[in-house]
Amino acid sequence: MRIKIRAGSNRDLPQIIEIERLSFDNPWSRDSFLRELSLPFSRTTVAITTNGTMEAIVGYLCRWLVADECHILNVAVHPEARRAGIAARLMEHAIGEAKREKARFVTLEVRRSNVAARSLYRKLSFEERRLRRNYYGSGEDAIVMELRLDRGQANDV
Repeated sequence: MRIKIRAGSNRDLPQIIEIERLSFDNPWSRDSFLRELSLPFSRTTVAITTNGTMEAIVGYLCRWLVADECHILNVAVHPEARRAGIAARLMEHAIGEAKREKARFVTLEVRRSNVAARSLYRKLSFEERRLRRNYYGSGEDAIVMELRLDRGQANDV
């Protein structure tokens, strides 16, 4: 499977929203995605698989680039395409952009129960920093994770 990463747009919303609804108990609305696509500091990228002439959006990542921080808001992969490295590719793309934009760190929140995502983020050198109690409204806590880009480390992702 070939994966291509590109900027998301309004025309991608039906597929992005489908992935969102399949991935989360409290999915973002169409208006939420439209707002993110219109904000100057917000970026949405999509992962596309190509199979001959057919292309399909199989994942997306939404983030903010503000001052010296890249904050990952949302990452999701279609359930039928999971475990193929798509989330990692989307994260690597966002981290690369953050480095080019001279961000000092990348942050995100992740459900305490989302062991697979936490494992992926640790593989990308994110560290668990703090806990946000009841962050998700369902009584579930969020773990704030951070990747420092300004340590002089070899963070070539």
